[in-house]
Amino acid sequence: MSEAEKRPITADDLYKFELVSDPQISPDGSQIIFGFTRVDRKTEKKFTNLWLVPADSSRPARQFTYGDQNDTHPRWSPDGRSLAFLSNRKDEKQAQIYIIPIDGGEARPVTKMEGSFAGFVWSPDGTQFATQFRKKDAAAVERDKDEQKKKLGIVSRHITTLDYKFDGAGYQPEEKWHIWTINAASGEATQLTDSDKFSEVQPQWTPDGRSLIFISNRDPQPDINWDQTELYRIPAEGGQMELIPSHEGRKNSPSISPDGNWIAFMGRRRKGRWYQNDCLYIVPSSGGEARNLSGASDLHLSIVTLADVGSGTPQTLPTWSPDGRTLYIQATEKGNQPLLAFSTDPESPGYQRLVDDAGLVGSFSLDAAQQTVAYLWGDFGAPARVRVRSLADGTTQTLTDFNQDLLAELVIGDIEEVWFTSKDGTSVHGWIMTPPNFDPSQKYASILEIHGGPQTQYGRTFFHEINLLAAQGYVVYWSNPRGSQGYGEDFAGAIYNRWGTVDFEDVMAWANYVEKLPYIDTTRMGVTGGSYGGYMTTLIIGKTNRFKAAVAQRVVSNFISFYGSSDMNIGTEYLFGAEKAPWDDIENYWRQSPIAYIGNAKTPTLLIHSERDFRCDSEQGEQVFVALKKLGVDTELILFPEESHGLSRAGRTDRRIERLNHMIRWFNTYLK
Repeated sequence: MSEAEKRPITADDLYKFELVSDPQISPDGSQIIFGFTRVDRKTEKKFTNLWLVPADSSRPARQFTYGDQNDTHPRWSPDGRSLAFLSNRKDEKQAQIYIIPIDGGEARPVTKMEGSFAGFVWSPDGTQFATQFRKKDAAAVERDKDEQKKKLGIVSRHITTLDYKFDGAGYQPEEKWHIWTINAASGEATQLTDSDKFSEVQPQWTPDGRSLIFISNRDPQPDINWDQTELYRIPAEGGQMELIPSHEGRKNSPSISPDGNWIAFMGRRRKGRWYQNDCLYIVPSSGGEARNLSGASDLHLSIVTLADVGSGTPQTLPTWSPDGRTLYIQATEKGNQPLLAFSTDPESPGYQRLVDDAGLVGSFSLDAAQQTVAYLWGDFGAPARVRVRSLADGTTQTLTDFNQDLLAELVIGDIEEVWFTSKDGTSVHGWIMTPPNFDPSQKYASILEIHGGPQTQYGRTFFHEINLLAAQGYVVYWSNPRGSQGYGEDFAGAIYNRWGTVDFEDVMAWANYVEKLPYIDTTRMGVTGGSYGGYMTTLIIGKTNRFKAAVAQRVVSNFISFYGSSDMNIGTEYLFGAEKAPWDDIENYWRQSPIAYIGNAKTPTLLIHSERDFRCDSEQGEQVFVALKKLGVDTELILFPEESHGLSRAGRTDRRIERLNHMIRWFNTYLK
């Protein structure tokens, strides 16, 4: 297609993107199974099937499972002959475990359990699964048996703990997560742990198959002391669970060395303080002093790069080399997500960069001999693709590129990487995207994008929203101000208990930098952001009138009421840093709340919220809407039914498009 025939990207193009996920390489390294997600425009539903591709790229990828369902979490059997996965086939509302021969044939259901699975792990001998499973509440089971009760629905919710709701999942069942084993042949299920107060999660087999290692919080008040997670062991045949002593601080993602002598896990050095780096630890499997393998690197070893077209999640567990001398893990670093190899040898600590290209490594897996790694790879040019890389010589191949034809139709603007200096001399990282067919001799309206979190990062990933705004003729610019991850723990912690200070200065310094560019029309500058970005957008309109239009999304406006309305609830103390409840620190909560400054606002502001957002409840945006109406400032409030905090990246596609069209309408009204 010639350049003249290409077109700008549209909001409706969200229907056309085909997304890949969770690549799993076979034990012999010959082929890779992965998820492929499409949108059915008629039903507005997303469906995921499994596809296979040879690791040597000798043939194109082919579809392996079919149907309008969600086939997820594919995992090879140890002998590579079968594939297990989760699926909600045959009109099942909940997923069950299925097994299918890799040479073809019908998938057979292994389980028929009422409740929810959170993944599973094959036993070393391939005869069992270990899984984290939560039974359906007894009241829900009884209600399903009676058509009238089922039709009437829930009468009331009896809430006694603070973990009663979670964004994207809704109100939580009374049942807790527990560890089960399941016979892969018969489907016979055995519950190993049980409690009406505590959950047990993330089971992993020991190499001999005799025990399971898992995570649990056994604090007397686990919903209040939420970061008291510890490592535990239980016999695979059932019995008493045993604490594996280690350092104080949150722990997750256990992974056991090939010889069974060590447990690797992700953790933090101390409790609280959400800005801390996630570090890589190892501890003797019998318990003892844990060694922090990554502490000296000042790297954050969780993937927290934001995207709105596909995702690199779920985070892959730390992966051991066969000799136990190396652990593979991703990092969040300066807009990238490299794949790193950490030494476990105390005599030669440190790490090497296994995949360090400019872009994002998402989920990854290695073959049994660990000669080849399969991984998701994304960058500015396209959503994630499946890649393979030889560990011997570094040879890399891209195996899938489902969006190639769509992207070939589009004319895309250019992106410039910038490091700018904030008010106090701090160096901050940002990017500028110019419109397609950009003419530097012309003047352009601009839109400042501010990310959520704040402990996340913008990175080198294809961002539909940014491309769309640029296609509308705007210069779009975004950055990682202080509070972001990827630039060291001090950088992420710089706004702890002082939100709206140096982060605000960084964002204003970024706007100062951009407005000095010769092609920027300083009378037509807009700003938008969601979550923490909605916090900052709301703060900005109360502190400056430099922007002529604002779109504040999934807003945090009032930390005092946020404390009681968010699913974070008391965790708010460690998110923004008060470390006290609002009734003990009311002035501090108010000082860091954008609503405290809203009386100065004059900027026309569109507010966007989801009605089922349990992270940033719509009441946060409603407070701003009411205030702006009272002040006589042009404002509108858009509410999306049924949607959660993740509307912009995971919501129903027609609603995502509607959201984008409202943003464009608002900016076009005031900036064009």
